[in-house]
Amino acid sequence: MKSKYTDKLQKIFEIQHKILDIHPLLNKVFPITIVEDDNFLIYDVSSETGKYTFIKKEKAPMPLPNKLRAAFPLESYNNRIACVTTGDVFEEEDAYVTIFHEFVHCHQYETVELKLKMQLNVFQKAESENNFQWEINYPFSYLNLEFIDLYQKFLKEKKLEKIRIIRKKLKSMLKVEDYEYMVWQEWKEGFARFIENKIRIRLGLPENKKGGIQPFNRVTFYIGGSHFIEVLEQQKPDFIIDIEGLFNRVFNCQI
Repeated sequence: MKSKYTDKLQKIFEIQHKILDIHPLLNKVFPITIVEDDNFLIYDVSSETGKYTFIKKEKAPMPLPNKLRAAFPLESYNNRIACVTTGDVFEEEDAYVTIFHEFVHCHQYETVELKLKMQLNVFQKAESENNFQWEINYPFSYLNLEFIDLYQKFLKEKKLEKIRIIRKKLKSMLKVEDYEYMVWQEWKEGFARFIENKIRIRLGLPENKKGGIQPFNRVTFYIGGSHFIEVLEQQKPDFIIDIEGLFNRVFNCQI
């Protein structure tokens, strides 16, 4: 079956060819699900043609927002992780950047995400409370003046030694769960933002700088993580290849 999205999805391979050398994880693409009229239109790469092919249509298991950009496993597709988006993504100039951003999350999920989450008190507590939206609704102390001052300094600092000092202060002043949440968002979303911006530069698109101004919120950690990872890459380019090791470096501020 060919749908109105089939041809648009094939351009993913054209973009992939242009960005492959940015990071090894970009070698792999993932299933894509378009949400339309509360239905999932599921596409995956055919082993026969090597192209995105319509797989099936399924009723969405939950109400979903009108403008969706996400990555999560599909129960109706053997729990495969997928980029899930509404069709309006293709109306945007940076449509394929968005898709590859979600592919980064797919890679994280398929490799080390669960292992890393299981080490965090903030995740274990959320699990015990059946709070499956903790990454979105965690009550971080964004208005803490000491945190604001330190994080502002961190966002502006480019020297790793000074960043280490700031991060140690952050770790000592924040509650354990707050620090874990901050680092989790810096690693998960910050790394996706870091790769996204490398793709944007390669394609001649403006960088995504959202989150850098007050009032701070969880998106602040996206730009903070991207900033930290960029500094680490400048120290040693191989630091960004091992994403589990990268998490540990961000958490412990290790060179």
